[in-house]
Amino acid sequence: MVIPTHQSLSGFIATDPQMSFTRQDEARFSARVGVRHGRRLDDGTFEELPPTFHSMVMFGRSAERAYEQFKKGDSFVADGRVREFTYESGGQQQSGEEFVARKIGHDSARSRVTIDRTPTGDREPAVAQATTEDGPHADAASQEPAPPLADLGARRPARASASTAAVGI
Repeated sequence: MVIPTHQSLSGFIATDPQMSFTRQDEARFSARVGVRHGRRLDDGTFEELPPTFHSMVMFGRSAERAYEQFKKGDSFVADGRVREFTYESGGQQQSGEEFVARKIGHDSARSRVTIDRTPTGDREPAVAQATTEDGPHADAASQEPAPPLADLGARRPARASASTAAVGI
């Protein structure tokens, strides 16, 4: 059997995450992310290079969880794919790319992560709380957490389904 693999992205959340909703009322998490770069020099030392910055998005329930758990400065590892797109700006065709994450987690190599394994009564995953400790982004860990999704309710049409009603969401 072949091991299933995907593209991944490792970096830090560079801007305050944003939550919006698609026309189909699907949650959409978006943020600019920074990716660290470096190179080994001939003398064996390591030189840190400036980070590059990219767009990352997530959709659905994973996007809602990411919005609740990640804030500016947090280090992450994400699984997904790169999506290239074109758009028109100033009468000219432009191209761009974004990382579409399917899954995301705090980078345990750069953050202290505590997992709450208390049973939730439904199929919700454990909740991770992370404290970032990676240099210039460490001060971002002390910022206020993202507002709960309930505060976004005014922008989201009400909907209920049998599956959400059954678990008391």
